[in-house]
Amino acid sequence: MTEAAPIPRRHWFAMGTLALGVSLVIMDATIVNVALPVVIEDLGLDSSGAQWMNAIYSLVFASLMLTVGRFGDLYGRKRLFAMGLVLFMAASLFAGASVSPAMLIGSRLVQGLGAAMVLPSTLSTLNAMFQGRERGVAFAIWGSTIGGMAAVGPLVGGWLATDVSWRWAFWLNIPFGLLALVGIARYIDETRDPTLRRGADVPGVLLSSLGLAGIVFGLIEGQYYGWWQRASGAASPVPLALVGGVALVAAFVVIEQRRVIAGKVALVDLGLLRIRSFRFGIIAALIVALGEFGLLFTLPLLLQGALGYSALGTGVLVLWLAVGTFLVSGATPQLTARIGQRSVVRVGLGLETVAIAGLAVTLSTSVSGVVIAAWLFVYGVGVGMATAQLTSVILVEVPLAASGQASGFQTTVRQLGSALGVALLGGLLIANVTSQTTAQLADSGLTPAQREQVVALVHGTAGAGIPSLAADPATAAAAVDAKQALVHASKVTTGIAAGVLAIGLAATLALPAVPADAAPSPRAPRERRKTRTARA
Repeated sequence: MTEAAPIPRRHWFAMGTLALGVSLVIMDATIVNVALPVVIEDLGLDSSGAQWMNAIYSLVFASLMLTVGRFGDLYGRKRLFAMGLVLFMAASLFAGASVSPAMLIGSRLVQGLGAAMVLPSTLSTLNAMFQGRERGVAFAIWGSTIGGMAAVGPLVGGWLATDVSWRWAFWLNIPFGLLALVGIARYIDETRDPTLRRGADVPGVLLSSLGLAGIVFGLIEGQYYGWWQRASGAASPVPLALVGGVALVAAFVVIEQRRVIAGKVALVDLGLLRIRSFRFGIIAALIVALGEFGLLFTLPLLLQGALGYSALGTGVLVLWLAVGTFLVSGATPQLTARIGQRSVVRVGLGLETVAIAGLAVTLSTSVSGVVIAAWLFVYGVGVGMATAQLTSVILVEVPLAASGQASGFQTTVRQLGSALGVALLGGLLIANVTSQTTAQLADSGLTPAQREQVVALVHGTAGAGIPSLAADPATAAAAVDAKQALVHASKVTTGIAAGVLAIGLAATLALPAVPADAAPSPRAPRERRKTRTARA
């Protein structure tokens, strides 16, 4: 039996460069979560603005992923990677210098555009550069980086918000981005699809972008405008946004199918969904991202608003998620070789579900930090097992020439899940803590005007203003009630996140068995169907 050839040194540096690029764009999706209370106080950000600061990044990320993935196929994935990093760093500079909520949210929007250029280009480059044993190792590194950096972000953000400034949570991207640019120039191969026809699918871009924007707008702003009507009695724009968004996404699906049939350039060939591993894999990815990023948005608000942790203390707790992810990443390739990719994904999602359900059950105002850290560690182990192998399973049967499109498609689904997670779970937390605070204060000694002010503060800051209530003797008793309300709301939200992850686990039951060393097929989906028909 011959030993596997060692991975060339240059390929290790290439993996490191791809992982560094992914680290920056993924960490930026979570790095500001822990610093939210500080940003809310510094810039006057309200609860809706806090949700938008996170959701706009993921929304733009998701809306443009398919478009830029195709550009990478056409004009070069290495080139797109470098251009995206430059734009991302420029937007980070302005985000750190923000003097108003509008400037910060606008900078986050541009950051999302840069991230949309970086992530699919790294994944399709990895898919094209590495084969066999190297491919398995590369996917393990890439996937573990996504899971781990999502957890490292809160620690870095907490440290910066406590000891330096929340602005450095953005400025930190600049030196590391420059380092990644050096790695791109020296170690990354240029790959593209020379057979792909040039052209643009303008209707596809507009329909998908506006449709997703309408859905996320409705989910976030329902708390502000009202789900059916405003407080003044006027009609709310939320139902129109939600219905219109769903209609535009449905129209996108129909038009994309017609463009493919007509032989026109399409944003995405939905025929990829006929590949079973791809279809059920992206369903699982959507649901997992919704639960994971929704949790990472709401958990810091609980830890700082109700449990008394500082931004740095919150980051240290969430770090245990990253510890679990990184510790299991080294054993994942060997585990995959022994039990298969599909089983690793299922075990990982099972651990995630159990951990979040356990966290929901044990949450209270007196819960120990050790208990929270233990659950997050188990959750991190699950993330480290599931994320990398799920990505590999999603792409393993996709033709190599379509890797850019498929990479963009699956990453779009993940980012859409992230935006929906912040909108759904964040909105649920805000609505629940508001109603629970109102109920808790019903029998308090506060006047109706005082109760209204307390509820407005809790609602407007998504619970981040509770410590300021506790510091004021006049509202200290009300702060205790508000903390209880936030814990209750968090138990509900976390329990729903566990349920969402369980649904994602159920979706993996339909995944086909995939060999550990499987490589992308060089043939298109239709060609493989013809082959199976001929054999039959």
